[in-house]
Amino acid sequence: MSRLLFVYGTLQRGRVNHGQLAGQRYLGPARTVPGFRLHDLGGYPGLVPHPATPIGVTGEVWAVEAAALARLDAFEGVGEGLYRRGSVPLAAPYEGEVVEAYFPLADVSGRPVVGETWRGP
Repeated sequence: MSRLLFVYGTLQRGRVNHGQLAGQRYLGPARTVPGFRLHDLGGYPGLVPHPATPIGVTGEVWAVEAAALARLDAFEGVGEGLYRRGSVPLAAPYEGEVVEAYFPLADVSGRPVVGETWRGP
């Protein structure tokens, strides 16, 4: 059984780490609801809740199988405490769907704010 995953940075199509999603199903472009923004964490972004942000973050939704999700968790450093995977509310057409994303656990204060779209590698 697959789960829905929102990716917003280097895992997106055409980005440096997209190969991590090999064999998974791309569902389409997506945007979070308002209240999220991206911070540059040094060559890759981190999705951070920020209630005052009026525009959501752009990305993609993928249907990811359990084995691939476990590999992605390892790649994102979930076990090491670098990221956590949690629910993220998305705008239409995904509103009301259970969609997850990776959130950084590091303190992002002082890190540059990217805004709504990652333009890095």
